[in-house]
Amino acid sequence: METRFRYRRRLRRLAPSVGRAAVLALALWMTAMLWGCGRGLPSGKPPIHINPNMDDQEKYKPQGMSRFFADSAAMRPPVPGTVARGNLRGETAYYEGKDASGAFLARVPIPVDMLLLQRGRERFDIYCSPCHSRVGDGRGIMIQRGYVPPPSFHSDRIRQMPDGQIFDVITHGVRNMPSYAHQIPTPDRWAIVAYLRALQRSHNATREDIPAEDRGKIRRAGQ
Repeated sequence: METRFRYRRRLRRLAPSVGRAAVLALALWMTAMLWGCGRGLPSGKPPIHINPNMDDQEKYKPQGMSRFFADSAAMRPPVPGTVARGNLRGETAYYEGKDASGAFLARVPIPVDMLLLQRGRERFDIYCSPCHSRVGDGRGIMIQRGYVPPPSFHSDRIRQMPDGQIFDVITHGVRNMPSYAHQIPTPDRWAIVAYLRALQRSHNATREDIPAEDRGKIRRAGQ
């Protein structure tokens, strides 16, 4: 009985302390909850950063002023001769369609195979056919909407153009035709030129263009 009595006395002494601890824990929990609910609400005060780290580092903003440089401009011009990544165009023939003397290349400067022609046809149908049509006769759908008709690719003038000149027209445009340098990258421009030559040849082919082993399969007109 005496041991049980002592145990009850200890519980009575601990009860106020346990109660105060529970109340304190509840208060802290409610404070944290209320603080969390208030996050993200509009406020005119700057946020509190316990560890600002590099969030508030000093820096120049675009078009800002600097007292360090003589011209007071924070933005500095590139070093002379700087070339942006991806814009190194050391091969004049490939990127401009001209040789060292500035004359247009007579032929496409890359190997022409079936993959290149297929790529050229795909790009031609997307970018060129709306005006020039898919057969290159200059009667595309844009002409039906009142656009100025372009010349036919099968005319003698364009057939006699150097490949580099056609590449240059795609790059810079001419007369009513705008530049397609931004829409069509350099490799695709050459692919279009190669396909255009194949398209021209298909409309002006002769019997000699047919392989000798296949010529016997062609019937003469009227037979």
